[in-house]
Amino acid sequence: MAWRLHLGSAMPNEIADQLKERTMRFALRVMRLCRTFSGDWEGRFVADQLFRASARTSANYHAACRARSHRDFVNKLGMVVEESDESVFWLTFVGRSGMNETTDQHDLVVEGRELLAVFIQSAKTASHNNRQ
Repeated sequence: MAWRLHLGSAMPNEIADQLKERTMRFALRVMRLCRTFSGDWEGRFVADQLFRASARTSANYHAACRARSHRDFVNKLGMVVEESDESVFWLTFVGRSGMNETTDQHDLVVEGRELLAVFIQSAKTASHNNRQ
C-alpha cells in the first residue's frame, strides 16, 4: 500500500502534517511487525533496533517541525534522515535473514525507502536554503 503526499495545492504546514501522520503510521506498522518476531535473543535484538529507529524517525520529524530556527530544522532533519536510513536497513535485514519475509515486511521496506527519499530531498533543500 503506497502512501503518497498530496502536494497539489497543499500549504507547507499541510505537507508537514501529512508527513507527521505518515511517519506515525510507519512506526505503528513497524511496531506490529516487530511483535511477530521470535522471542529468542536475535528476535528481541532486531525488534528493538527496528522499532527504535522507526519510532525515532517519527519523533524526530515531529521535533524538526517545532525547530526554533532554520539551522535547528536542518540539524533535526539530518537526524530524521539517519533514523529513516537505519529503519530501511533493519527492515531489509529482517527480510534477508528470513525472520519475516512477508508482504508486510516488503511494503514497509518500500514505505521506508520512500520516506527516506523525501527526507533526503528535504534535507538537501533546507541546507541549500540555509546557505542563501
